[in-house]
Amino acid sequence: MPSDTEPLGGDLPIADAFLFEVDGVAIGTFREVRGLHVTVKVVEFAEGGQNGYVHKVPDRMTWPNIVFRRGMTQSDALFDWLQKSSGEGFAGNQNKLTRNTGAVTALDTAGDRLRSWEFADVFPVRWVGPDFVVGSNQALEEELEIAHHGFKAKTQGSS
Repeated sequence: MPSDTEPLGGDLPIADAFLFEVDGVAIGTFREVRGLHVTVKVVEFAEGGQNGYVHKVPDRMTWPNIVFRRGMTQSDALFDWLQKSSGEGFAGNQNKLTRNTGAVTALDTAGDRLRSWEFADVFPVRWVGPDFVVGSNQALEEELEIAHHGFKAKTQGSS
C-alpha cells in the first residue's frame, strides 16, 4: 500500500505526455494540461458575542475548464468528438448535449500510466488551431478546452 508521505513510485514522477480519453476512447496525447484544480468557496458567519473568530464553513466547489496543448496530429478523434457536441452533431441530437466521462492520464517516458484524473460530464468548449506563417520554423500546435463538473484522482492499479 502506498504511503501518504512518499512521492508516487518513491521518486518524484516525471510525465512525458498526457493521454486524454472520452468514454474510454483516446482523443490524443498532449504535452501540456492546465486547469487541474478545485476551489471551495468559504462562507463566513459572525456569531454574536464571539469576537475571537468568525465561523467558516465550506460552500460550493468550482472547477475551472481544462486546457490541453499539443502538436498537430494525423488523428481525427478530437474533431469527431467536437462535432458531436456542436453544430450539426448537436442539432442531430435534438439540440441536447451529450455529456461524457473524460480522463487525463500522466504517462512516463516508457508510456506507462502514472496517475489519472477522471472528469464528470465533459464537453468541448473551445479549439484553437495553429497560426500559419510562411517561413516560420514554429511547430504547428493546437489547443483544446473542455468544461466539466469536477474530477477525482485515481492512482493506477486502484479501483
